[in-house]
Amino acid sequence: MPATENGNVTLNISVEGIATISFYHPAQNSLPAALLDELTTTIVQAGSDIQTRVIILKSEGDRTFCAGASFEELLQIKDKEAGAIFFSGFARVINACRTSPKIVIARVQGKAVGGGVGLAAGADYCLATEAAAIKLSELAIGIGPFVISPAVVRKIGLPGFSQLTIRATDFQSAQWAKEKGLYNEVYADIASMDEALDGLAQKLASYHPEALTGLKQILWEGTEDWDKLLHERAATSGELVLSEFTQQALHAFLGGKR
Repeated sequence: MPATENGNVTLNISVEGIATISFYHPAQNSLPAALLDELTTTIVQAGSDIQTRVIILKSEGDRTFCAGASFEELLQIKDKEAGAIFFSGFARVINACRTSPKIVIARVQGKAVGGGVGLAAGADYCLATEAAAIKLSELAIGIGPFVISPAVVRKIGLPGFSQLTIRATDFQSAQWAKEKGLYNEVYADIASMDEALDGLAQKLASYHPEALTGLKQILWEGTEDWDKLLHERAATSGELVLSEFTQQALHAFLGGKR
């Protein structure tokens, strides 16, 4: 896949009906607004395609699944409205996974940070490798994981979310994520994970589509208010990102990376 400046999203639907959505960004698969919008559109497209039986959500590369929000883009936000719009991108991706009539399987091959944890939590089932440690670093830069918190809490519970959030600078292991319920299966390496993923996707693609849709509805019972809730949370994050504390923290982080 070409290393374009803005990243990209691809969709491939196999003859068996396995829709593989892959996203890429050169900055550790971080997600700027344009990529978030493209990801949402692609998830909706795959879910509405009559050929699709199951969806796999993955990223390119072998080191980082997703580094979360684009810090460079966060520094460009100059008002509350723009901030709310940016963070609503994560809300739309999670809601697209939630409302898709097809089962969504996340493939997490490496570290997941911030919004990347939200993507994993937004899937119905999640396979990962031992290298797929997770971190919610938002507090360290003056904001919080407000948009993704309903999805994360739904998977790992409030105690796990509290630990993950308060320990904002610490990675938790893939095994920790499995024990808490974010990951359903953890494998030693990418090859063994992909073998298991292929087998699972093939099985799901062979099941009755209406049964899978019915299961999907059961899995997400009680989340009907998320269209409103997640966008309200986005407004909160969009306001906090304008603070002097957060702006300085973002500059310091990016300066340290150069």
